[in-house]
Amino acid sequence: MRRSRLVFGLALLAVVAAAVLAAPGPALRWLAWLAADPLRFGLALFVVACLRPLVAWPTTLLAVAAGYGYGLVGGPYALALITFTSVPPFLVARRLRRESWVAAAGERVVYEAGDLRSVVASRLLPAPSDVVSVAAGVSGVSLRTFLLGTAVGELPWMVVGILAGSSLDSLAEASLGAVDWRLVAACGLAAVLLLAGPLYRVAFGREEPVPDVDAE
Repeated sequence: MRRSRLVFGLALLAVVAAAVLAAPGPALRWLAWLAADPLRFGLALFVVACLRPLVAWPTTLLAVAAGYGYGLVGGPYALALITFTSVPPFLVARRLRRESWVAAAGERVVYEAGDLRSVVASRLLPAPSDVVSVAAGVSGVSLRTFLLGTAVGELPWMVVGILAGSSLDSLAEASLGAVDWRLVAACGLAAVLLLAGPLYRVAFGREEPVPDVDAE
C-alpha cells in the first residue's frame, strides 16, 4: 500500500512539474502549422489529446484548437477528444484508490446524488478537469457513467472553446482568460442546484451504509 501511494505521489508531482514547465504554446503552433490539411490536423489534435493528461493542460484548449481548425463543425470531435482525454486520470485514480475519508465522502455523495448526476454536476463546476476525473475515480463511479457524464457536463465548455477557436486568426492567440463570467456563474449555479440536496443529506442526514458495488 505504501509503495502504491509513493508511486502515485511521485507521478502526481511529475504531472504538476510538467504542467508548470511545459507551456501549450509549442503544441498549438504545431497544430496551427497543420491546419491547412484537415486530416493531418485531426490526427495531430488526437496526439495532443493523448499526451494532454501528462502535462495537465486544460481540456478546453482541445476545443479551441478544433474550433480554429474546423470551425463550428468541429464541436463533436472536440467533445469526443475532451471525453477521451479525461479517462487516464480517472482509471489511475480508480486503480490506486484506497479506503480513506475522502473516498468515503465521495462515495457517499455519489450514492445520494446518483452516478450520472454527480459526474455531470462536477463537470459543470469551473474546476480543473483532471481533478474532477480523479475525484470520480476515487468515488467508484463506473467507466460507462463517467464517459456519459463527462460528455454531458463538458458540453458548455466545449461550445465556449469552439466559438473562441473559430474566431481566432492564429492559435498563438489562444487563451481561456476571456471566458464570459456569466457562463461560469450559470454552470456553477447549475452544479450547485444538482448537488445541493445530496450534499445536505450527506452533511445533516442520517448515516446509512453505502452499497459496496464493484465498478464496471
